[in-house]
Amino acid sequence: MSLIDTRSSRLKAVTHGFFLSITTTIAEPAIILPLILNFFGASSLIIGLLSSLLKGGAIIVQLFAAFGAQSYTRVMPYLRFVFLARFLSWFGIGIGIYIFGGTHPSWTLWCIGIGLFIFSFAAGFGSIYFNEILGKVFSHRYRGRVFAQRQFAAGVGALISGVSAGVILEYTPAPQSFAYLFMFSALVMLLGVIPYALIHEPIKENITPKEEHFRTFLRKSFSLLRSDAQLRRQIRTYLLAYSHLFSLPFIILQAQSILHLGGVQIGYLLTSQVVGGMLSNLLWGKLSSRGKIRLIITVSFIAYITANALALFADHLWHYALLFFLLGAGMDGMRLAFSNNILIISPEHLRPVYLALQSNITSIGLFFAIPGAVILETYGYTVLYGFTIVMLCGGMVAARRLTD
Repeated sequence: MSLIDTRSSRLKAVTHGFFLSITTTIAEPAIILPLILNFFGASSLIIGLLSSLLKGGAIIVQLFAAFGAQSYTRVMPYLRFVFLARFLSWFGIGIGIYIFGGTHPSWTLWCIGIGLFIFSFAAGFGSIYFNEILGKVFSHRYRGRVFAQRQFAAGVGALISGVSAGVILEYTPAPQSFAYLFMFSALVMLLGVIPYALIHEPIKENITPKEEHFRTFLRKSFSLLRSDAQLRRQIRTYLLAYSHLFSLPFIILQAQSILHLGGVQIGYLLTSQVVGGMLSNLLWGKLSSRGKIRLIITVSFIAYITANALALFADHLWHYALLFFLLGAGMDGMRLAFSNNILIISPEHLRPVYLALQSNITSIGLFFAIPGAVILETYGYTVLYGFTIVMLCGGMVAARRLTD
Protein backbone atom coordinates (compact mmCIF):
# COMPACT_ATOMS: atom_id res chain seq x y z
CA MET A 1 0.00 0.00 0.00
CA SER A 2 1.34 3.44 -0.96
CA LEU A 3 2.10 5.85 1.89
CA ILE A 4 2.15 8.89 -0.43
CA ASP A 5 -0.71 11.45 -0.41
CA THR A 6 -2.94 9.41 1.93
CA ARG A 7 -5.99 10.92 3.57
CA SER A 8 -4.81 9.63 6.96
CA SER A 9 -1.49 11.51 6.80
CA ARG A 10 -3.24 14.67 5.60
CA LEU A 11 -5.73 14.59 8.49
CA LYS A 12 -2.95 14.02 11.03
CA ALA A 13 -0.90 16.91 9.64
CA VAL A 14 -3.93 19.22 9.67
CA THR A 15 -4.93 18.13 13.19
CA HIS A 16 -1.42 18.85 14.43
CA GLY A 17 -1.57 22.34 12.94
CA PHE A 18 -4.93 23.02 14.58
CA PHE A 19 -3.91 22.11 18.13
CA LEU A 20 -0.39 23.54 17.89
CA SER A 21 -1.91 26.85 16.82
CA ILE A 22 -4.16 26.89 19.88
CA THR A 23 -1.04 26.44 21.99
CA THR A 24 1.31 28.98 20.44
CA THR A 25 -1.34 31.69 19.93
CA ILE A 26 -1.36 32.01 23.73
CA ALA A 27 2.09 33.63 23.41
CA GLU A 28 1.52 35.24 20.01
CA PRO A 29 4.65 37.41 19.45
CA ALA A 30 2.72 40.25 17.84
CA ILE A 31 0.10 40.78 20.56
CA ILE A 32 -0.02 38.53 23.62
CA LEU A 33 3.65 37.93 24.50
CA PRO A 34 4.69 41.63 24.42
CA LEU A 35 1.82 42.49 26.78
CA ILE A 36 2.77 39.66 29.18
CA LEU A 37 6.41 40.76 29.20
CA ASN A 38 5.42 44.40 29.63
CA PHE A 39 3.36 43.43 32.69
CA PHE A 40 6.51 42.09 34.37
CA GLY A 41 8.43 45.28 33.63
CA ALA A 42 10.44 44.17 30.60
CA SER A 43 12.09 46.91 28.54
CA SER A 44 11.60 47.27 24.77
CA LEU A 45 14.92 45.50 24.23
CA ILE A 46 13.93 42.54 26.44
CA ILE A 47 10.54 42.36 24.71
CA GLY A 48 12.30 42.29 21.33
CA LEU A 49 14.75 39.63 22.53
CA LEU A 50 12.17 37.27 24.04
CA SER A 51 9.74 37.76 21.14
CA SER A 52 12.58 36.70 18.85
CA LEU A 53 13.50 33.82 21.15
CA LEU A 54 10.07 32.21 20.71
CA LYS A 55 11.16 31.08 17.25
CA GLY A 56 14.80 32.05 17.00
CA GLY A 57 16.39 29.69 19.52
CA ALA A 58 16.55 27.05 16.82
CA ILE A 59 19.35 28.76 14.89
CA ILE A 60 22.32 27.04 16.47
CA VAL A 61 21.06 23.48 15.97
CA GLN A 62 19.48 23.45 12.51
CA LEU A 63 22.59 22.37 10.63
CA PHE A 64 23.62 19.92 13.36
CA ALA A 65 20.18 18.31 13.11
CA ALA A 66 20.60 17.98 9.34
CA PHE A 67 24.09 16.51 9.87
CA GLY A 68 22.48 13.47 11.46
CA ALA A 69 19.15 13.45 9.61
CA GLN A 70 20.69 13.09 6.14
CA SER A 71 21.66 9.51 6.97
CA TYR A 72 18.45 8.49 8.79
CA THR A 73 16.06 6.14 7.04
CA ARG A 74 13.38 7.26 9.53
CA VAL A 75 13.17 10.42 11.64
CA MET A 76 9.89 9.93 13.51
CA PRO A 77 11.51 8.39 16.64
CA TYR A 78 13.61 11.54 17.06
CA LEU A 79 10.66 13.82 16.41
CA ARG A 80 8.76 12.22 19.29
CA PHE A 81 11.52 13.29 21.72
CA VAL A 82 11.24 16.81 20.32
CA PHE A 83 7.49 16.83 20.99
CA LEU A 84 8.11 15.81 24.62
CA ALA A 85 10.70 18.55 25.19
CA ARG A 86 8.41 21.23 23.74
CA PHE A 87 5.49 20.14 25.92
CA LEU A 88 7.55 20.19 29.13
CA SER A 89 9.12 23.58 28.41
CA TRP A 90 5.78 25.21 27.56
CA PHE A 91 4.08 23.80 30.63
CA GLY A 92 7.11 24.86 32.68
CA ILE A 93 6.63 28.50 31.67
CA GLY A 94 3.14 28.37 33.16
CA ILE A 95 4.47 26.83 36.37
CA GLY A 96 7.16 29.52 36.62
CA ILE A 97 4.64 32.34 36.19
CA TYR A 98 2.30 30.75 38.73
CA ILE A 99 5.04 30.42 41.37
CA PHE A 100 7.02 33.64 40.87
CA GLY A 101 4.70 35.95 38.94
CA GLY A 102 3.14 37.67 41.90
CA THR A 103 6.32 38.33 43.89
CA HIS A 104 9.46 38.09 41.72
CA PRO A 105 9.00 39.70 38.27
CA SER A 106 12.67 39.31 37.32
CA TRP A 107 12.62 35.58 38.16
CA THR A 108 9.45 35.27 36.12
CA LEU A 109 11.13 36.83 33.09
CA TRP A 110 13.99 34.35 33.49
CA CYS A 111 11.52 31.45 33.59
CA ILE A 112 9.79 32.72 30.47
CA GLY A 113 13.11 33.23 28.68
CA ILE A 114 14.51 29.80 29.55
CA GLY A 115 11.23 28.09 28.66
CA LEU A 116 11.01 29.88 25.31
CA PHE A 117 14.62 29.00 24.52
CA ILE A 118 14.09 25.27 25.21
CA PHE A 119 10.82 25.32 23.27
CA SER A 120 12.53 26.96 20.30
CA PHE A 121 15.81 25.02 20.64
CA ALA A 122 13.89 21.74 20.38
CA ALA A 123 12.14 23.10 17.29
CA GLY A 124 15.55 23.40 15.64
CA PHE A 125 15.67 19.62 15.50
CA GLY A 126 11.93 19.26 15.09
CA SER A 127 11.62 21.43 11.99
CA ILE A 128 14.15 19.28 10.12
CA TYR A 129 12.43 16.03 11.10
CA PHE A 130 8.93 17.46 10.64
CA ASN A 131 9.56 18.73 7.11
CA GLU A 132 11.48 15.59 6.17
CA ILE A 133 8.34 13.60 6.94
CA LEU A 134 6.17 16.01 4.92
CA GLY A 135 8.59 15.64 2.03
CA LYS A 136 8.24 11.86 2.23
CA VAL A 137 4.48 11.45 2.54
CA PHE A 138 3.18 14.17 0.15
CA SER A 139 3.88 14.99 -3.50
CA HIS A 140 4.65 18.62 -4.46
CA ARG A 141 1.25 19.84 -5.68
CA TYR A 142 -0.66 17.82 -3.06
CA ARG A 143 1.61 19.18 -0.34
CA GLY A 144 0.66 22.74 -1.27
CA ARG A 145 -2.99 21.94 -0.63
CA VAL A 146 -2.08 20.20 2.64
CA PHE A 147 -0.15 23.29 3.78
CA ALA A 148 -3.13 25.51 2.97
CA GLN A 149 -5.56 23.21 4.80
CA ARG A 150 -3.19 22.94 7.75
CA GLN A 151 -2.82 26.71 7.95
CA PHE A 152 -6.59 27.19 7.64
CA ALA A 153 -7.10 24.72 10.50
CA ALA A 154 -4.39 26.53 12.43
CA GLY A 155 -6.33 29.73 11.85
CA VAL A 156 -9.46 28.16 13.31
CA GLY A 157 -7.42 26.99 16.29
CA ALA A 158 -5.88 30.42 16.73
CA LEU A 159 -9.34 31.98 16.53
CA ILE A 160 -10.55 29.74 19.33
CA SER A 161 -7.38 30.45 21.27
CA GLY A 162 -7.62 34.21 20.71
CA VAL A 163 -11.19 34.42 21.93
CA SER A 164 -10.39 32.21 24.93
CA ALA A 165 -7.28 34.23 25.76
CA GLY A 166 -9.27 37.46 25.58
CA VAL A 167 -11.90 36.13 27.99
CA ILE A 168 -9.30 34.74 30.43
CA LEU A 169 -7.30 37.98 30.39
CA GLU A 170 -10.47 40.02 30.92
CA TYR A 171 -11.94 38.04 33.82
CA THR A 172 -8.93 36.41 35.54
CA PRO A 173 -6.46 38.66 37.38
CA ALA A 174 -2.87 38.79 36.19
CA PRO A 175 -0.42 37.12 36.56
CA GLN A 176 -2.49 34.03 37.36
CA SER A 177 -4.24 34.39 34.01
CA PHE A 178 -0.89 34.17 32.19
CA ALA A 179 0.03 30.98 34.06
CA TYR A 180 -3.32 29.36 33.26
CA LEU A 181 -2.92 30.22 29.57
CA PHE A 182 0.43 28.44 29.29
CA MET A 183 -0.46 25.37 31.36
CA PHE A 184 -3.81 24.76 29.68
CA SER A 185 -2.41 25.29 26.18
CA ALA A 186 0.43 22.82 26.88
CA LEU A 187 -2.17 20.13 27.53
CA VAL A 188 -3.94 21.09 24.32
CA MET A 189 -0.65 20.67 22.45
CA LEU A 190 -0.69 16.96 23.25
CA LEU A 191 -3.92 16.54 21.26
CA GLY A 192 -2.02 17.57 18.15
CA VAL A 193 1.38 15.93 18.58
CA ILE A 194 0.00 12.48 19.35
CA PRO A 195 -1.77 12.05 15.95
CA TYR A 196 1.24 13.42 14.04
CA ALA A 197 3.56 11.06 15.91
CA LEU A 198 1.44 8.18 14.54
CA ILE A 199 1.95 9.03 10.84
CA HIS A 200 3.25 6.02 8.88
CA GLU A 201 6.67 7.21 7.72
CA PRO A 202 8.12 5.50 4.63
CA ILE A 203 11.66 4.15 4.82
CA LYS A 204 14.05 6.44 2.96
CA GLU A 205 16.48 4.51 0.79
CA ASN A 206 18.11 7.43 -1.05
CA ILE A 207 20.19 8.73 1.84
CA THR A 208 23.56 10.48 2.12
CA PRO A 209 26.21 8.80 4.29
CA LYS A 210 27.03 10.81 7.39
CA GLU A 211 30.36 12.62 7.30
CA GLU A 212 32.94 11.68 9.90
CA HIS A 213 33.20 15.24 11.25
CA PHE A 214 30.64 18.01 11.58
CA ARG A 215 33.08 20.58 10.15
CA THR A 216 33.32 18.48 6.99
CA PHE A 217 29.55 18.55 6.73
CA LEU A 218 29.55 22.34 7.18
CA ARG A 219 32.09 22.81 4.38
CA LYS A 220 30.06 20.64 2.02
CA SER A 221 26.82 22.39 2.97
CA PHE A 222 28.09 25.89 2.28
CA SER A 223 29.78 24.69 -0.89
CA LEU A 224 26.34 23.48 -1.94
CA LEU A 225 24.93 26.92 -1.13
CA ARG A 226 27.54 28.62 -3.31
CA SER A 227 26.82 26.29 -6.23
CA ASP A 228 23.00 26.54 -6.18
CA ALA A 229 21.86 30.00 -7.32
CA GLN A 230 18.18 29.06 -6.96
CA LEU A 231 18.68 28.19 -3.30
CA ARG A 232 20.56 31.45 -2.68
CA ARG A 233 17.76 33.52 -4.24
CA GLN A 234 15.15 31.72 -2.16
CA ILE A 235 17.07 32.26 1.08
CA ARG A 236 17.79 35.92 0.30
CA THR A 237 14.12 36.66 -0.36
CA TYR A 238 12.93 34.72 2.68
CA LEU A 239 15.35 36.62 4.93
CA LEU A 240 14.02 39.94 3.64
CA ALA A 241 10.48 38.68 4.24
CA TYR A 242 11.34 38.58 7.94
CA SER A 243 11.79 42.37 7.85
CA HIS A 244 8.24 42.72 9.14
CA LEU A 245 9.64 41.58 12.50
CA PHE A 246 11.52 44.87 12.91
CA SER A 247 8.22 46.47 13.92
CA LEU A 248 5.87 43.56 14.68
CA PRO A 249 6.23 43.23 18.50
CA PHE A 250 5.90 46.98 19.02
CA ILE A 251 2.73 47.72 17.06
CA ILE A 252 0.57 46.38 19.88
CA LEU A 253 2.48 48.48 22.43
CA GLN A 254 1.69 51.61 20.42
CA ALA A 255 -1.95 50.52 20.23
CA GLN A 256 -1.97 49.98 24.00
CA SER A 257 -0.60 53.46 24.65
CA ILE A 258 -3.16 55.07 22.34
CA LEU A 259 -6.30 53.00 23.01
CA HIS A 260 -5.67 51.55 26.52
CA LEU A 261 -6.69 48.07 25.42
CA GLY A 262 -8.57 45.66 27.68
CA GLY A 263 -8.79 41.89 27.38
CA VAL A 264 -11.76 42.02 25.00
CA GLN A 265 -10.01 44.46 22.65
CA ILE A 266 -6.82 42.37 22.71
CA GLY A 267 -8.84 39.29 21.79
CA TYR A 268 -10.50 41.26 19.00
CA LEU A 269 -7.16 42.25 17.46
CA LEU A 270 -5.78 38.74 17.79
CA THR A 271 -8.92 37.43 16.12
CA SER A 272 -8.43 39.89 13.25
CA GLN A 273 -4.93 38.57 12.64
CA VAL A 274 -6.14 34.98 12.74
CA VAL A 275 -9.05 35.63 10.37
CA GLY A 276 -6.64 37.30 7.95
CA GLY A 277 -4.54 34.15 7.89
CA MET A 278 -7.56 31.85 7.59
CA LEU A 279 -9.24 33.63 4.70
CA SER A 280 -5.98 34.18 2.83
CA ASN A 281 -5.31 30.44 2.83
CA LEU A 282 -8.30 29.95 0.55
CA LEU A 283 -6.33 31.98 -2.01
CA TRP A 284 -2.89 30.59 -1.14
CA GLY A 285 -4.11 27.00 -1.54
CA LYS A 286 -5.43 27.65 -5.07
CA LEU A 287 -2.31 29.51 -6.15
CA SER A 288 -0.01 26.86 -4.68
CA SER A 289 -1.81 24.03 -6.46
CA ARG A 290 -1.15 25.93 -9.72
CA GLY A 291 2.53 26.43 -8.89
CA LYS A 292 2.22 30.21 -8.40
CA ILE A 293 4.77 30.46 -5.61
CA ARG A 294 6.22 33.82 -6.67
CA LEU A 295 2.77 35.42 -6.82
CA ILE A 296 1.99 34.26 -3.28
CA ILE A 297 5.23 35.82 -2.03
CA THR A 298 4.65 39.10 -3.87
CA VAL A 299 1.10 39.54 -2.57
CA SER A 300 2.31 38.71 0.94
CA PHE A 301 4.97 41.43 0.71
CA ILE A 302 2.27 43.89 -0.36
CA ALA A 303 0.20 42.91 2.70
CA TYR A 304 3.19 43.51 5.01
CA ILE A 305 3.99 46.90 3.45
CA THR A 306 0.36 48.06 3.61
CA ALA A 307 0.10 47.04 7.28
CA ASN A 308 3.19 49.04 8.26
CA ALA A 309 2.01 52.04 6.24
CA LEU A 310 -1.32 51.87 8.08
CA ALA A 311 0.53 51.77 11.43
CA LEU A 312 1.95 55.23 10.68
CA PHE A 313 -1.42 56.89 11.29
CA ALA A 314 -3.57 54.27 13.06
CA ASP A 315 -5.52 55.74 15.98
CA HIS A 316 -8.76 53.71 16.05
CA LEU A 317 -9.39 50.09 16.97
CA TRP A 318 -10.58 49.24 13.45
CA HIS A 319 -7.32 50.60 12.02
CA TYR A 320 -5.36 48.12 14.10
CA ALA A 321 -7.85 45.35 13.31
CA LEU A 322 -7.27 45.86 9.57
CA LEU A 323 -3.51 46.10 10.16
CA PHE A 324 -3.35 42.77 11.99
CA PHE A 325 -5.67 41.20 9.38
CA LEU A 326 -3.11 42.07 6.70
CA LEU A 327 -0.22 40.83 8.83
CA GLY A 328 -1.99 37.51 9.36
CA ALA A 329 -2.54 37.09 5.63
CA GLY A 330 1.09 37.92 4.87
CA MET A 331 2.49 35.57 7.50
CA ASP A 332 0.53 32.57 6.25
CA GLY A 333 1.37 33.35 2.63
CA MET A 334 5.10 33.54 3.32
CA ARG A 335 5.05 30.41 5.49
CA LEU A 336 3.25 28.33 2.88
CA ALA A 337 5.27 29.55 -0.11
CA PHE A 338 8.75 29.14 1.32
CA SER A 339 8.01 25.92 3.23
CA ASN A 340 6.67 24.23 0.11
CA ASN A 341 9.18 25.65 -2.34
CA ILE A 342 12.26 24.47 -0.41
CA LEU A 343 10.89 20.92 -0.54
CA ILE A 344 10.33 21.31 -4.29
CA ILE A 345 13.82 22.55 -5.19
CA SER A 346 15.76 20.20 -2.89
CA PRO A 347 17.00 16.79 -4.14
CA GLU A 348 15.63 13.94 -2.03
CA HIS A 349 18.99 12.80 -0.66
CA LEU A 350 19.93 16.39 0.28
CA ARG A 351 16.54 17.50 1.60
CA PRO A 352 17.61 17.83 5.28
CA VAL A 353 20.62 19.92 4.22
CA TYR A 354 18.51 22.27 2.08
CA LEU A 355 15.97 22.62 4.90
CA ALA A 356 18.71 23.37 7.41
CA LEU A 357 20.48 25.90 5.19
CA GLN A 358 17.26 27.82 4.63
CA SER A 359 16.15 27.63 8.25
CA ASN A 360 19.57 28.38 9.69
CA ILE A 361 20.35 31.41 7.57
CA THR A 362 16.88 32.94 7.51
CA SER A 363 16.50 32.42 11.26
CA ILE A 364 18.71 35.47 11.62
CA GLY A 365 15.58 37.37 10.64
CA LEU A 366 13.78 36.07 13.72
CA PHE A 367 15.97 38.44 15.76
CA PHE A 368 15.12 41.54 13.72
CA ALA A 369 12.95 42.69 16.64
CA ILE A 370 16.16 43.46 18.60
CA PRO A 371 17.50 46.13 16.20
CA GLY A 372 13.87 47.16 15.81
CA ALA A 373 13.78 47.91 19.53
CA VAL A 374 16.96 50.00 19.21
CA ILE A 375 15.44 52.00 16.34
CA LEU A 376 12.25 52.50 18.35
CA GLU A 377 14.09 53.68 21.47
CA THR A 378 16.33 56.02 19.46
CA TYR A 379 14.08 57.45 16.75
CA GLY A 380 10.47 56.49 17.56
CA TYR A 381 7.65 54.67 15.81
CA THR A 382 7.62 56.69 12.56
CA VAL A 383 11.23 55.91 11.67
CA LEU A 384 10.76 52.27 12.72
CA TYR A 385 7.78 51.78 10.40
CA GLY A 386 9.51 53.66 7.56
CA PHE A 387 12.64 51.52 7.87
CA THR A 388 10.53 48.35 7.90
CA ILE A 389 8.70 49.40 4.74
CA VAL A 390 11.98 50.08 2.91
CA MET A 391 13.33 46.63 3.83
CA LEU A 392 10.10 44.95 2.74
CA CYS A 393 10.20 46.76 -0.60
CA GLY A 394 13.71 45.35 -1.07
CA GLY A 395 12.30 41.89 -0.44
CA MET A 396 9.54 42.38 -3.01
CA VAL A 397 12.16 43.33 -5.60
CA ALA A 398 14.20 40.23 -4.71
CA ALA A 399 11.09 38.06 -5.13
CA ARG A 400 10.96 38.97 -8.84
CA ARG A 401 14.04 36.78 -9.39
CA LEU A 402 12.33 33.66 -8.03
CA THR A 403 10.92 31.12 -10.48
CA ASP A 404 7.67 29.19 -10.14
